[in-house]
Amino acid sequence: MNKLCLFFSSRKSWTLPYLIFSVIFVIVPLLLIVVYAFTDEAGNLTMDNFSKFFAHPEAVNTFIYSIGIAILTTIGCVVLGYPAAWILSQSSSGYSKTLVMLFILPMWVNILIRTLATVALFDFARLPLGEGALIFGMVYNFIPFMIYPVYDTLRKMDKSYIEAAQDLGASPAQVFWKVVLPLSMPGIISGVMMVFMPTISTFAIAELLTMNNIKLFGTTIQENINNSLWNYGAALSLIMLFLIAATSVFNTDEREENQKGGGAW
Repeated sequence: MNKLCLFFSSRKSWTLPYLIFSVIFVIVPLLLIVVYAFTDEAGNLTMDNFSKFFAHPEAVNTFIYSIGIAILTTIGCVVLGYPAAWILSQSSSGYSKTLVMLFILPMWVNILIRTLATVALFDFARLPLGEGALIFGMVYNFIPFMIYPVYDTLRKMDKSYIEAAQDLGASPAQVFWKVVLPLSMPGIISGVMMVFMPTISTFAIAELLTMNNIKLFGTTIQENINNSLWNYGAALSLIMLFLIAATSVFNTDEREENQKGGGAW
């Protein structure tokens, strides 16, 4: 009994549930993806799954197209989300919290329901479903992931830098480009990663907003898994994971450079 009390009184023991969860639902699935990606149906080591991907122009083109859609979605979220985050950060505390809640509130609704609502909106407006609807739906679904980190960064920004720039005679445009924007880059980078990474892997939004006329890389992975092509599907998933890991490393490097540079200049 004493040993049990000592076990639960230790802070390290409370990490055990998280460790078990990570092993079962994160580490083991990732290991299975790696194993399936580098083996064939007989369990023999092979690189044919990756060769098959590069040998099929359709799969490569879908991968490149998905990256392009993710980039356009990210740019759209930055262009629309940054001004919104700026306005929210300049509002009074009471109104600011209410407006932030209104932006986050749609995220409480399932993404499929939000996408179906977008389809209904386009049908009501008699607008065609296609690439435009896909980008609109992507931006609509992921823009809160851009607004909140930028808003949080702008809200915590030291206002003395802005006052110092104004005292030195900087115009409002110069204050923004030389002080506000560089200091808010950590929030922008976090928002970019939070939008870009899930956009690449999504497939339900593309299927609903294009009536299955446009295929993204996530759809290709889903089709192979559904057709029991586990090895090839795992290889495609691993390729996508490599891209996500590369963007994550880029995010870490950018944050370190911002911290070393001191932010504003």
